[in-house]
Amino acid sequence: MKTIGISPSRRSFLRSAGKTAPAVIAIGATLGGAVGLAVSQTSGGSADSYTPSYFDAQEWTLLSALVQRLIPPGSDGPSAVEAGVPEFIDRQMGQPYGHGALWFMQAPFVPTAAEEFGYQLVQSPRALYRQALAALAQAVQQQHGKPFTELAPADQDAVLTALEAGKLAIGTVPPKAFFSQLLTNTREGYFCDPKHGGNKDMAAWKMIGFPGARGDYIDWVDQYATKYPLPPVSSS
Repeated sequence: MKTIGISPSRRSFLRSAGKTAPAVIAIGATLGGAVGLAVSQTSGGSADSYTPSYFDAQEWTLLSALVQRLIPPGSDGPSAVEAGVPEFIDRQMGQPYGHGALWFMQAPFVPTAAEEFGYQLVQSPRALYRQALAALAQAVQQQHGKPFTELAPADQDAVLTALEAGKLAIGTVPPKAFFSQLLTNTREGYFCDPKHGGNKDMAAWKMIGFPGARGDYIDWVDQYATKYPLPPVSSS
């Protein structure tokens, strides 16, 4: 099957962000999309019609702005907010994943351990977000004299780049760990099955030509270099 055409910059980020450094440069600078300065200002975002169950209003606004800068609006696909990424993350915070129930969460914790050793923080994902968002909001306010949502796109990129590089202190949370968690959850929410809250209208699947949860491809397995003509299907 042949995927639909999307810009090389967006495809490159969505496939390999987090493996190249700095990821923010590949996202913000290459795509060049403007960032909504608040949840209500994001273009066509789904956050306006969703009431978060875990994040409070300030956390929600900051989270939405952060993921919107990671995947800003573009002509080839939806932004993170348009795709419902904040809703996906909020829903996950109430699931076993958000409580760390799916992982080994006992000491010793070694935050500097290599990635192959798995999650190494004492905080569950929901606790990590709560602590990191509050500390990040405070750090940005101290450095720039205004909240993240009011910064220019270049300054927002600088904040995210500093997080990724581990150069922006956010309380007791390792900045690199928070950036990695945020980037991972953003990508998951962007491409998840819509039943989990993200990938609204299966727009991300349509962008890359992914057929979704169709149960039968027998007529297409031998049709190489042929564009699959049917739309994606959700499992819900």
